[in-house]
Amino acid sequence: MDKKYFVLHLLPSRPDFAQTMSAGERAIMTEHVAYWTALMNQGKVLAFGPVLDPAAVYGLGIIAVEDEEEVKAFIAGDPAATINRYEYFPMMAVVPAQ
Repeated sequence: MDKKYFVLHLLPSRPDFAQTMSAGERAIMTEHVAYWTALMNQGKVLAFGPVLDPAAVYGLGIIAVEDEEEVKAFIAGDPAATINRYEYFPMMAVVPAQ
């Protein structure tokens, strides 16, 4: 089965979240990085990380999955989904690195 690619957009709970995280929020975000790193090591994640948008830092990821249900499962398993929210969108195509 061909992989389907999605872009994930992790939206912070507040515009200054990256600058004002509490110790508890920082711990959750550390778990979030470990969670996505493990998926990357499995070949499911092509890239992920924070985007330094001057309006508000947000997270961005590109994943390769079997179907949309797998996207939903990844989001549901992310510790950061308990304090932030996700949007995701299918990609029409992905040009692989040469």
